[in-house]
Amino acid sequence: MRVSRWVGGGIAACAVAVSLINASWIAPTPRDHLTLIAHHGLAQPSDGDSAAGCTAPRIRPVEDNKYIENSLPSMFKASRMGAAVELDVQATADGQMIAFGDPVLECRTNGSGPVRARSLAELKTLDIGYGYTADGGRTFPLRGRGIGGMPSAEEVLREVPQAKLVFRFAGNDPRDADRLAAAFRRMGMPIDGKYAFHGARAVLERMRQLAPGAWTFDSGSDGACLDDYLKVGWTGYVPASCRNTTIFIPIEGQWKIWGWPNRFQKRMADANSRLIMIGGREHGRIVGIDHAEQLGDVPRDFRGWLWVEDFYEAGRALGR
Repeated sequence: MRVSRWVGGGIAACAVAVSLINASWIAPTPRDHLTLIAHHGLAQPSDGDSAAGCTAPRIRPVEDNKYIENSLPSMFKASRMGAAVELDVQATADGQMIAFGDPVLECRTNGSGPVRARSLAELKTLDIGYGYTADGGRTFPLRGRGIGGMPSAEEVLREVPQAKLVFRFAGNDPRDADRLAAAFRRMGMPIDGKYAFHGARAVLERMRQLAPGAWTFDSGSDGACLDDYLKVGWTGYVPASCRNTTIFIPIEGQWKIWGWPNRFQKRMADANSRLIMIGGREHGRIVGIDHAEQLGDVPRDFRGWLWVEDFYEAGRALGR
């Protein structure tokens, strides 16, 4: 009987210790604020898998949203609404960097062929709103609104100079990092902490060489940090895979994280890691939250970054 009491007492003591080690309320609320990332600025919401290619032929009908992704009006408005703006960039045939995500032109524009086979001047003649339809091709509500609307990297830096920008390299050519860095130099703008970069690993490695202090992250990472942390985080230990990195927190799996949210945030801040809350992954690519109702699932004390697919809806729900 005495041995049973000792064992029971030991188990209870361990449970109390683990609870205290991981109690979120003990850690202070971070001083930073939540930053929303508007995926492609203000984009058209789409039905189906947003990571499965061009979304223009399957947008959802939204009568008052006339914005086109990766366009200057879209980025400017999202920035004015308080979001960081994520945009796609890739190289043109004449070595410029253009804000456009698809590898080919047929789906979203009235052009054809690979984007990289066209010069900046040629791309500037296209209508980037040409292919959008919500009814299977019967009507095209944005056709004619995007003529000449594909901006160069220099135009983005000039027209939205105060915006926090998150660049996604749409290709895997390391020289794209040099081309984008050259655009910054031509604009006389340093690559500082206001900018972030993600994409193929080879391009990111080159970007780190060109701008060692820049925030770069691999959005296709395999989630090793969370897997490791779920195994040992109850002890308070932060595994090596969670140090000096960017960690993606699926909104549906947040409750499994030891010390969530404040204790976990403190541990990751001490480990020099950033946190991005996401909706999940599709085909290996991260996707953000897609409905304003999901904002209620984000802890009030979360002070990292929140990836948002439909910032037009989410921003209005937040009164921005």
